[in-house]
Amino acid sequence: MEFDILTIFPESFESYFNTSLIKRAQQKKLIKIRIHNLRQWTKNKHQTVDDRPYGGGPGMIFLLEPIYQAVKDLKKRKKFPSTEEKVILFSAKGKELTQQKVEELAKKKRLILICPRYEGVDERVAKYLVDEEISIGPYVLSGGELPAMVLVEAITRLIPGAIKEESLKEESLKMNADKKSVVYEYPQYSRPEIFYPDKKNKKIKWSVPKVLLSGNHQKIEQWKKKHLKIKKNKK
Repeated sequence: MEFDILTIFPESFESYFNTSLIKRAQQKKLIKIRIHNLRQWTKNKHQTVDDRPYGGGPGMIFLLEPIYQAVKDLKKRKKFPSTEEKVILFSAKGKELTQQKVEELAKKKRLILICPRYEGVDERVAKYLVDEEISIGPYVLSGGELPAMVLVEAITRLIPGAIKEESLKEESLKMNADKKSVVYEYPQYSRPEIFYPDKKNKKIKWSVPKVLLSGNHQKIEQWKKKHLKIKKNKK
């Protein structure tokens, strides 16, 4: 899987993409991430990427032309069929990201991710240049950099070899076969068996469920199934 990320803050990705899971996935050549500074596609000495919106309104929006030229140039690098690529714009009005959508995007070979800033982008970007708009939740962020990191990690976890197969089998969130509900993993506990939040009052204690300490694997599996949490999937 390859990711091309368009941003005006390329440095914001350095630390996150060079640690833990994503770093290992890159070292194993399971994924390739290229960060592009959108300003390199501007045409004036000030490298202007934004301007005031027509009709007035607060703030500035990203201009159409730099994004158009960037996407055009990136698409020239024909390594995969067009059906194996997608251009995504992160937007508060986009479709909310779900595990089902992550699994769908993980089947692609390359994603071009556009990270807006300020008050958004010229609407013609969404209308003519991208395949879809995505939001990571019903709230507003200052830009698309964090959503891009979220999407890259969510997809990377699904790539064979990125994490242990056992971890995927015991996933904390799974879609039911009917796609109508989401199953969340049972609660998990570790040491100590009993924790006293107030060292002076031993009557207050937080304990691990006894069944998990029983060694009875049948009862433990029953307990796990009983404590799975199921939520209806958002349409």
